[in-house]
Parts: sequence; structure tokens; C-alpha cells
Amino acid sequence: MRLLPPLSKKATQKVAIADHDGVLTCFGMKKGEAVPVFKTLPGPKIARMDLGGAVGSPREKIFVCSGFQVRGFTKKGKQFLTFEANLTENINAMHVSGADLFVCASYIYNHYLDCKDQDYFLSGDKINDVLYLSSENLTRPFPILACQDRILRVLQGSELAYGIEVPGPPSVLELYNKDGGDEILYGTTDGKIGLVQIGDQSASIKWEIDNDKKKGGILCVDTYDIIGDGVSDVLVGRDDGTVEVYGFDSSGDPTLRFEHVLSESVTSIQGGCVGKESYDEVVAATYTGWVTGLTTEPQRAEVGPGDEVKMSKEMQSKVDALRAELEQLQVKVLQGREQYHQTSQSSTAVSAVPVFSINDKFTLCQDDASYSLTLEVQTAIDNLLLQSDVPIDLLDVDKNSAVVSFSECDSEHNGNFLLATYRCQANTTRLELKVRSIEGQYGTLQAYITPRLQPKTCQVRQYQIKPLSLHQRIHSIDQDRPMNRLSLVGQFSFAEIHSWVVFCLPEVPEKTPAGESITFYFHNTFLGTQLEATYCKGEGHFKSDNISTISILSDVLSKEATKRKINLNISYEINDESVSHTLRMIHPKLEYQLLLARKVQLIDALKELQVHEGNADFLIPEYRSILDESANLLEEYKKQPAHLERLYGRAAFYILLAAGCAELKLKFVSQV
Repeated sequence: MRLLPPLSKKATQKVAIADHDGVLTCFGMKKGEAVPVFKTLPGPKIARMDLGGAVGSPREKIFVCSGFQVRGFTKKGKQFLTFEANLTENINAMHVSGADLFVCASYIYNHYLDCKDQDYFLSGDKINDVLYLSSENLTRPFPILACQDRILRVLQGSELAYGIEVPGPPSVLELYNKDGGDEILYGTTDGKIGLVQIGDQSASIKWEIDNDKKKGGILCVDTYDIIGDGVSDVLVGRDDGTVEVYGFDSSGDPTLRFEHVLSESVTSIQGGCVGKESYDEVVAATYTGWVTGLTTEPQRAEVGPGDEVKMSKEMQSKVDALRAELEQLQVKVLQGREQYHQTSQSSTAVSAVPVFSINDKFTLCQDDASYSLTLEVQTAIDNLLLQSDVPIDLLDVDKNSAVVSFSECDSEHNGNFLLATYRCQANTTRLELKVRSIEGQYGTLQAYITPRLQPKTCQVRQYQIKPLSLHQRIHSIDQDRPMNRLSLVGQFSFAEIHSWVVFCLPEVPEKTPAGESITFYFHNTFLGTQLEATYCKGEGHFKSDNISTISILSDVLSKEATKRKINLNISYEINDESVSHTLRMIHPKLEYQLLLARKVQLIDALKELQVHEGNADFLIPEYRSILDESANLLEEYKKQPAHLERLYGRAAFYILLAAGCAELKLKFVSQV
């Protein structure tokens, strides 16, 4: 979605929005009603939309991309451009600046000038967004790629100028100053926002906003002075339906000024004047196609006691129109039900399976070492069935109002470790779950989604639980830690060993990297240990301060090589100090969880004492603080089932290693 520039200072703006049916729609608002300007015919799914125009003129031309084709439309709906990009994959990111067109597929970036090839770049990881930065402060303009490996890549022609490390996988880029400047905003899939100042040789991060309240990931960002203080505010849309407006205080630090929660993920957000002259709005588009406007116009009228609230003619007409529309919809629903009932009784009728799309995301959360599974459907969800062939824990989620029930599993005979059913409340279109896996045990988690449609139909989504599922990509590791080493030598290709690493570890690009060798760094979100993986054709070297990580890698990689009938020469270097080092890392986590469990055990007894005595003044400060924080303690304990037992298991494993002999260590390395 984009807002077209106004024809004059006081005029309202038109809204251009594209959808998955390939339809581009442009409309304006008049007296609270949507007035269509133009609408294109259906076609292939539109992946991206951007505005463009000649340099120095208003950006009022609309560009959309479908598959590997880019089309351009005037503000009145006349198509003036059809361009086929020479890409083998569909376009998933696009930016237009004057006569320059920038398009990206999964790993490929292409720059066209007047529809002619200019530059090309092959990225090391998936490209999520692209931006073109041109400023008087820079000696030349720079294209910038937001890549999944937590790096913003700044290009110079077809070459990489430098990279900027960001705290999460960047999902969206936006110019902070739409009229120019050298600052860009980025949003990440784990909910962080930042501002980066781009230079000719390097860049600096001016500020970052952490996702302390565990809100959804960032899907869209825009800048607009919605508060009216002369400074552009940051408008943010998240995948949990949250709309945020960040202003800036006197020191230039971002401050949350406004927040509103919608029932669906916010796919696009813009600031402008759409509904009424002189009143700015935040316009948001959601996953199922709703366009919502949050206005600065006062919506409340105060009256004294006994006074009658009088409705304006404009408001009364809106209410009447809504009532008439509601009645029409009710009539259509009744007609549709009657027609379906008659058709279902017919002997010649053919039943067609209804088609529905699912917006799903399965991501690792660093803070609590769990996976977040988000499912969003265009219609209401009836129920969800989860099935897993590996042991996993289901964690409580505050936003989840569905009723869950568990079925007994016989893992020995049918391989099921989890069977859980979520029965959703009416009009639930989005469901968020959390699961925690156990490293070393890998398999598949399957989700069967059944919407409230007739005839009943179901779709299945599969999510791989990898052997080192709790590891997350990072930019570097601490080389001073005591490291255990695993080396593999054999007759395997670079692509083969890369496919093995992809099978073992999350956040590794499926495409084989360019070059002869590659190095990845990982962080264990549960224990805090680290892993370095370096490999090339015929060789693979892995080192970690966690001996369990090395043993899991050895086991899985040797199995994968055996499947392909490849002989491996495997060698180990076990560092005795790594065992005590890992125990020292586990100790504070274990101590915290043990203290939390003890506090939770005392809550009921302390509450009973408080009721019996009438107050808690006689208790020592430690017990009074437990009573004061009882709600938070219970909530935290409830969110982490089996956390203490897992830490006990890890600690016991390393204590055995520390106390055992060399034979015991080799046994663990070869069998665990």
C-alpha cells in the first residue's frame, strides 16, 4: 500500500493498494465513504509495490511486480510500462528511483537504468528488502540490501562496499528523510528497530529500540510528522497487529507516543491525509485486506449531566450507511446458506474444496530459547492439531485464548511424541504458539489447520526440528574460550557438506555459498555456548566450547555421509577445561531457576499466613517481596515448564564428564 502525493497542500490523498489476487486498486475517501479511482483485472500475485517518478517531480507513478515482471501505472490507472526482468526466480523486493529500477530475487540483486542492465550482485544469504540512498553528504549513491544473515549490505556498482551488522534479521528498510539524507531505518523479524547513518566507507548506528515487551516482528515502517512538532515520527507495523508511533524527545532519543492493536498482522503502514482535510492519519493495511485509518481528528464530544448527545448529520449518515450495508450482508449470507443447502442435497452437485492461504512463521526466540509458531488465516480458524515425532514442550502464550487438549502418545509404536489440539474461539484468525525442543533429537513438527469453512478442509504445514535447533547465527565468537574440535576429511563436495550443515543448524542459507570455503558462527540460546563451522570441498572443521555440540555434530554428519556411501575420516580434540567452563555457564542459570522454584513453592503458604494474620507486616522483607511479586513469579514459572529439569540434566552430563576418565569421555562423544 502507498499514499499518492496530494494535488495541493490542503487536498486529501488517494490510496493505492495491491493484493494477492493480482489486483491493483486506487481509491479516495469522501464523507467517510471509499470512492474508487481505478481497479485492474486479476492476475498473478503482486509481491511488492512502490511509487516513482522523474527526479525532482512528485512520485505519483505506481509500480508493481508479479513473478519476474514489473508493471507501471499512472495515477489514473493507465498502464505505461511492462518489463520482464531477466531473473530465474520471482521478484520479492523492489525499489524505484527516477529512471533506476532495483529488483531482488531470493539471492540475486539487479539494477536497471531505463530498463537496461546496469549492475548485478549475488548475496550470501536471502535478500528481504532493497533501498537506494542518494544524498548530498555522499560522494555517490548506494543501493542497500537487507539480508537474512543480520547484515545490511551496501553496494557500489556490482561490488560489495561494506556490510553493517544489525541485531536481528532485517525485514524492511525505509528512508528516514524522504526528501534525501544519509539515514535509513531498519526493522527486524524479532521486533527491533534502528537508525543507521550511511557513509562512503563505513556506517554508524545512531539508535536502536529493543523488543523488551516481546511484541511481534516488524513488517513495515514509514516516517511522517503525525504529532505535528516539525520532526518526522516513525510509524511501525508488526506481525502481531500492533501499530506504533515513535516520536523524539529533546535529546533526540525515540519515545513511544502512541500504540494501537489490530486483530491481524499489519502488512503496510503509511502516514498522510486521507479521510478529511487538515487532519493527518496513520493508514494501515492488514493481512486479510482491511485498510484502517487512525486519525488525529477529535472523536469525542463532552456533555454535561442530563444533556442529550446530538449526532452530527455526517455521523448519522455514516451510521445509516453501515446499518444498510450490514442488512445487505445478512441477506447475502442467508441466500448463500440456502443455496449451499440446496446444492448439497442435489445428486448432480460436485463438491469443491475451498482454497485458503496461510501466513505462517516458525522462528527461534533468543530470550527464552524457544520457537515461536505463528499461524494466520484469511478466515476464522476452527481448530489446530499439532503432531511431532520428536519430544518438545508446549509453552504458555498470553495472547493465545484457544483451549488446548492433549492426547496420549505411544512413541514406541507410531513415533508420536506430541498430539495436541487447539480449539479456537469464534473469529480467531491468528494463533501464536511456543515450543521448546531438545538438542540432539530431531524430526518434524506438523500443524494441521482447519478453518471454519464448508465443506470442511484442512491444510498441513511442516516445520523441521534440527539437531542443533537452539543455535542462532551470530557475527563472531569469543576465541579465548576452551574449544573442543571436530575434523572431517573425505571425498565429498562443497555442496554436499553444506547440505549437511543446513540439515544440522538453523539460519543457514540453503543455496551453496560462492567461493571455495565458508565460515559460520553460532550461539546456543539455551546455554550460551558457541560454535564455529568452517568447511570446504573434502574438509570440515567445527569447534565449540560445548562438548555436547561436538558429539551431536559427529553423530549426525556421520549418518548423513553413510546415507550417501561416503567414507569419513573423523578426528577429535577434546579440551578438558571446556567441561568446567560449561558448568560455570550453567551454574547461574540453574541457581536462578532453583530459586524461582523455591519462591513459587512458598507463595501459597505465605498467602495463607497473610489471610490468617490480616496483613504481611510481620514477615521478613524477603517473604514480603515474594508476596508482592507472586503474580510475576507464577507467570514466569508457568512459561518455562521442565526448564529446571533440563538444566539439571545438562549439569549432570558435564559433572559425569568432569569426574570420569578418558574412556568415559570418548564413550559420550561417540554415543550421545
